[in-house]
Amino acid sequence: MSTEKTDLARFNNSWYKPGASFLKRGLWYCMNNAFFCSRFPFSGFKIFLLKLFGARVGKKVVIKPGVNIKAPWFLSIGDFVWIGENVWIDNLVKVSIASNVCLSQGAMLLTGNHNYKKSTFDLMTGEIVLEEGVWIGAKAVVCPGVICASHSLLAVGSIATSNLEAYGIYQGNPAVKMREREINAE
Repeated sequence: MSTEKTDLARFNNSWYKPGASFLKRGLWYCMNNAFFCSRFPFSGFKIFLLKLFGARVGKKVVIKPGVNIKAPWFLSIGDFVWIGENVWIDNLVKVSIASNVCLSQGAMLLTGNHNYKKSTFDLMTGEIVLEEGVWIGAKAVVCPGVICASHSLLAVGSIATSNLEAYGIYQGNPAVKMREREINAE
């Protein structure tokens, strides 16, 4: 058994580049709290703000109230994307959301974590990619570095710690493939 201890006084993430100036980050913090984290209902204005701060956003995107986005300059959103109430996109690095993706209420996309094996608790980051037609269920979590392949589905309350295969339905903590997703044309 190890006798080493965590020493947060030695934490140093000076290597991390937040991708924007202090002023831009501060301004975004204010805008995010006023128009995203709040109950402000208008998607169009939210999309305008995201683009103003460097996000790439496609057409017909719906952003519900209570959404929290850390860094729009690291965000790319395709067409016809639905982002539900209280979704948290904690994007310390790039998050790519392709077209026809649904992020259900309370879902979390987390690009950062800490190395619990180091006494300095070093910051670790990993980009997240949600390919075409992915559905992230309510209160589900996508962890750093995960790719959710085309039309994969992460069930309610599940945690994706590794990549999801195309058309797979995943459930649990950690999420495991339960079956294939079948989509019927109507």
